Amino acid sequence: MKKRLALILASAMLVSSALCGLTSCKAGGNNGNVDSSKGHVYYLNFKPEQDAQWQALAEAYTEETGVQVDVLTAADGTYETTLASEMAKSDAPTLFQVNGPVGLANWKDYCYDMSSSAVYKELTSESYALKEGSAVYGVAYVVETYGIIVNTKLLGDAGYKVEDIKDFASLKAIAEDITAKKATLGFSAFTSAGMDGSSDWRFKTHLANLPIYYEYKADGIGTTDAIKGTYLDNYRAIWDLYINNATCEPGILSTKTGDDAVAEFKSGQAVFYQNGTWAYGDIAEVGDENLKMIPIYIGAEGEENQGLCTGSENYWCVNNKSSQEDIDATLDFLEWVVTSDKGTTALAEEMKFVSPFKKAKEASNLFVKQDAEYTAAGKTPVDWCFSTMPSEEWKNGVGSALTAYASDPSDATWEGVKTAFVDGWASEVEKTKK
Repeated sequence: MKKRLALILASAMLVSSALCGLTSCKAGGNNGNVDSSKGHVYYLNFKPEQDAQWQALAEAYTEETGVQVDVLTAADGTYETTLASEMAKSDAPTLFQVNGPVGLANWKDYCYDMSSSAVYKELTSESYALKEGSAVYGVAYVVETYGIIVNTKLLGDAGYKVEDIKDFASLKAIAEDITAKKATLGFSAFTSAGMDGSSDWRFKTHLANLPIYYEYKADGIGTTDAIKGTYLDNYRAIWDLYINNATCEPGILSTKTGDDAVAEFKSGQAVFYQNGTWAYGDIAEVGDENLKMIPIYIGAEGEENQGLCTGSENYWCVNNKSSQEDIDATLDFLEWVVTSDKGTTALAEEMKFVSPFKKAKEASNLFVKQDAEYTAAGKTPVDWCFSTMPSEEWKNGVGSALTAYASDPSDATWEGVKTAFVDGWASEVEKTKK
């Protein structure tokens, strides 16, 4: 493991200068009110969509306390590389994030034990902490949900209602009927499934969670060193549905971006758009009365009782290589974020987060409320099993194989997806053990 982390850090140092253009500027708190004796907070933020809110929150905290807070936000798909690059510097982040147990395994040597911290004690459940024994190495700061977002008005224009979609078979029948009537209707079934770095995570990670979830469920496990690919035919079926009933031809998906999908959905070019609660602000103008999130169905047995995909891959970690002064300043900042009126308001109302803290405000997010409705109706939420994916390299391999298949859909190119999924999993697990 240490050898693997050393290789990550060494590689990051070689590309450090190239990353400067891919991330937002480190800013926040430079307002002349800084008291250097109080320590320094440097947060490497994972979420580009909340960059402006974190910058504002950092500045507000500095104004209030005199503690310098800087925020650097990694561009989509570059967090792990950016983190490695920044950790190799003398002024490394004091606060960063990992995506779960696999991410923790890579960075545990840098994680401060937060078991005595106020932010850990503010959690509503210990299940939102990354723990080993009594040590707490990470604290989840947002619980999120994803599925297929539906423009219910367009669905109605096509002659259907949300209640007609109960499983993969009904979703497929409706999507293909919309495609057959596309010229008359003036819109497509799905937005483009873009496979550039701003969008491919929706499919190589979030969509890939479904076959992993159902395999784990069937085998009664929570992780594995050797994925079998039991539900890869189902993965192919939903991927085929996405790419063959969309706003663009499958062969150009490598050039399509996340912004393209948002624009297509907002402008009424498509009925269905796979994304999560974090995307609500991007598409809210469609109108709450026209928006509904439904489960991602893949044709698995019992999926009619399935809810939305709900969990977290966002865990705050404090850098134990920082000075104690900076560690204390960082923990104080986190406590303020999750307990103060300014902090809790920013998390809930501005960032639209559902946060697992005792003083958290209710998020003004339509999809969060819909998730709660599914659960209240007895639907079983789908676990976020993708936190057990062995590495970013594994995800990239699956993403490349999905893109190749979209350009030339055949049994032969799907074998490439299977190889990346199954053999790639085993080889990446083996690397982590060296």
